[in-house]
Amino acid sequence: MNKHFAIGLDFGTNSARAIIVNTGTGEEIASQVYDFPTGEKGIVLDAKNPDMARQHPRDYLEATTATITGALHQATGSPGFASDRVVGIGVDTTGSTPIPLDKNGDPLALLDGFQDNPGAMAWLWKDHTGHAEAAEITALAAKMRPEYLAKCGGAYSSEWFWSKILHCKRTAPEVFDAAYTWVEHADWMTGMLTGTAHPDGIRRCICAAGHKAMFNPIWGGYPDAAFIEALDPALSRVRATLPDKAYNIADAAGGLTAEWAEKLGLPPGTPVAMGAFDAHLGAVGSGIKPGVLVKIIGTSCCDMLVAPLTEELPDIPGLCGIVPESILPGCYGLEAGQSAVGDIFNWFVSYMRPEGETHETLTEKALKLKPGESGLLALDWHNGNRTVLVDQRLTGGLLGLTLHTRPEEAYRALIEATAFGARVIMERFLEYGMKVERIVNCGGISGKNALLMQIYADVMGRPLEVSKSAQTCALGAAMAGAVVAGKKAGGHDNFGEAASAMSLMDEKVYEPIPENRKVYDQLFALYKRIHDAFGVRDAQIDLYPVMKELLVIRDATR
Repeated sequence: MNKHFAIGLDFGTNSARAIIVNTGTGEEIASQVYDFPTGEKGIVLDAKNPDMARQHPRDYLEATTATITGALHQATGSPGFASDRVVGIGVDTTGSTPIPLDKNGDPLALLDGFQDNPGAMAWLWKDHTGHAEAAEITALAAKMRPEYLAKCGGAYSSEWFWSKILHCKRTAPEVFDAAYTWVEHADWMTGMLTGTAHPDGIRRCICAAGHKAMFNPIWGGYPDAAFIEALDPALSRVRATLPDKAYNIADAAGGLTAEWAEKLGLPPGTPVAMGAFDAHLGAVGSGIKPGVLVKIIGTSCCDMLVAPLTEELPDIPGLCGIVPESILPGCYGLEAGQSAVGDIFNWFVSYMRPEGETHETLTEKALKLKPGESGLLALDWHNGNRTVLVDQRLTGGLLGLTLHTRPEEAYRALIEATAFGARVIMERFLEYGMKVERIVNCGGISGKNALLMQIYADVMGRPLEVSKSAQTCALGAAMAGAVVAGKKAGGHDNFGEAASAMSLMDEKVYEPIPENRKVYDQLFALYKRIHDAFGVRDAQIDLYPVMKELLVIRDATR
């Protein structure tokens, strides 16, 4: 029986990876990772401005060649594999990660005079320099176009498209003036691979446009010219370059160019699917369908639900958007998430530097602690709050410290804080009538950290499943490549077929432990108290009992 394969190209925060997947079985026969070389772990930072986070587009080009050629080399010799058996390619990236382009579709950072200018680079998803501009956009939309806000959770974020462009105009005018248009990383990658990156013809994906740039077919696409003009007249030039149509991952961006085919060692014309964000394709790789909440847990966390387009959905405050076909064709895509999860644990180990401790040793020690035993309670806002407060000016916290507090206690409290944040998001979905019948987890942490997964199950009070793939975002991208190829070519005609063949679950299911859940319900009530006290304007919540109750829980547990 002839075998066919698809390639998933996944661009993360610190690295890129390519996997080669058997379209009939979901077997991942090869995987290659490339660490971005520019900046600190691939991110260009500014010691004077902790909100800045950029990436160099040059790294993206190098990563494309290195990961795909490396994966193809690794796959050589695998039974039934040959490069001409690759039927399609899919791409996912972080987002919102917009890139300023010139009239030819070239990133400014690749041009003389701009190569070392952070403003000319890709504005990474975690760049929060546009927080003031986000507040302006929110205020203007509330006044002029409240429907825009209703579809993006009630507030515009500094992580998103227009905030970043407006901030560039004000802080790097030389870049803004030189840029003909701005394109999301996901769109530039597919345009570059297919030779369609010219601004007049590049296809934009509904995933990025809808969740981050206020695009919606209801009002004809991107925000109207009058709104953009009122925000800043200079932005009108950018708005004029944006199309009125966006595409989903069942659409092809085009075929692989002869130049890239030769460089990578693949057949020219190989179909390339429209790109999407890593979390959205992670949900696809996890087999998302109505009733399934998919949590993509990594440096940050994204929470995904879908609902049929035939359903009438409420506008849900605090979400990162409800967008038609942003995850699956034929379904609304609902996105929420936390701005930091794994990043918080890395911060603790790398910056707090508990002597002699690593993630592994801290996890081993934290595993021996009971819920509530430390007397600690943390807030998971080290990179702001994405959902449900949508406030990047919030910061993390650790409450209940004493002179006896140990590093492993703080480490566990940070894990618990991210679990409490996850529960807040789930309860927001449930509050507005969304069905959560199963919870599937994916991402590097979910498959590696059993302590975290058990804590999440106990806090959320639900069984937690885990995707079998360690690279679900790349797997979802490969599934998109298989779908645009079609069944006749050795792929699949739709994502239902692709999921049945390629998306697999691990046998391990984390069940809530009743005695742990009881304690975590008490701690969650205290978490919610400080969450609302610091995060909700005019909440007027009395915090006096919180420390006392933490001690009561600690003493009872011990």
